[in-house]
Amino acid sequence: MDMKPLKGQHHVSAITANAQKNYEFYTGILGMRLVKKTVNQDDTTMYHLFYADERGNPGTDLTFFEIKNAGRTYRGTDSITCTFLRVPSDESLLYWKKRLSEQEVLHGEIREANGKKMLFFEDFEGQRLALISDQNNKGVKGGRPWDRAAVPPNHGIIGLGPVMLTVSELGPTANLLTEVMEYRRIGEYSLDEDTVVVFEAGEGGNGAEIHIKESHDLPKQRPGRGSVHHVAFRVENEDELRNWVRKLKELRIASSGFVERYYFKSLYFREPNGILFELATDGPGFEADEPFEQLGEKLALPPYIEDSREEIEAKITPLDTKSE
Repeated sequence: MDMKPLKGQHHVSAITANAQKNYEFYTGILGMRLVKKTVNQDDTTMYHLFYADERGNPGTDLTFFEIKNAGRTYRGTDSITCTFLRVPSDESLLYWKKRLSEQEVLHGEIREANGKKMLFFEDFEGQRLALISDQNNKGVKGGRPWDRAAVPPNHGIIGLGPVMLTVSELGPTANLLTEVMEYRRIGEYSLDEDTVVVFEAGEGGNGAEIHIKESHDLPKQRPGRGSVHHVAFRVENEDELRNWVRKLKELRIASSGFVERYYFKSLYFREPNGILFELATDGPGFEADEPFEQLGEKLALPPYIEDSREEIEAKITPLDTKSE
């Protein structure tokens, strides 16, 4: 089966217990644009919020499901343990360290690992994040920050960087990445006395890397608010996605099969340590039902659930976006 390589990260979806505070943090402090305010299509009683660059280009989206009664996360292995966000330069990290301090956001010091400068921090629910410099980065291009954001465009977040997994058994996950998903194992580095193995897809670079730590000492993570639900990888189009459906079936890897998400098409499966992976098409994109200037302003519902709008709106708390 002639298939094109995966193109890197598409989006990362996480869990919040408070959509309003989540919105205020990711737009007001991090300066990302809310490009789509919709609901979880599998459970329409909860918001699904998409933050990204100016138009939600694939590879720039950090999304959140609001689960109001979500308990705390008990951190552990077999989970996604850090999401990196790309910023334009090393100088940008100096700006961000000052900004995070002023906003009283928990953060570390600027450090260098794997030849890149980075700054680790957490949101108000303990979501583990890091800013990574795109200076001299080669490979997948970043997006374009929104010019009406709270952060100046020359320092704005331009997309997803590497996604870090912590697994109890590296071998099976590495085998899936290299033998099935056609990633390349390109090296390793040390971080806080842990060895991190680096894999890349497609054009490579910050936007197409998966970083994996192996840990035999941690318990399995119990997810809650502040944890990551899944990571999605970029597929060119629907034809390619259907090829992946067939490929996984032939390899007897259990999957969701083809799933219509309206803004993109999807396929879900779990890697050997149980972390949820998604493959998602680059299009149609978020302007399928809203013009560029109005992205994220109203509750957007795909056509196949639009008839339930009144019922859906009655079950979610209005989101105050006037502060953006």
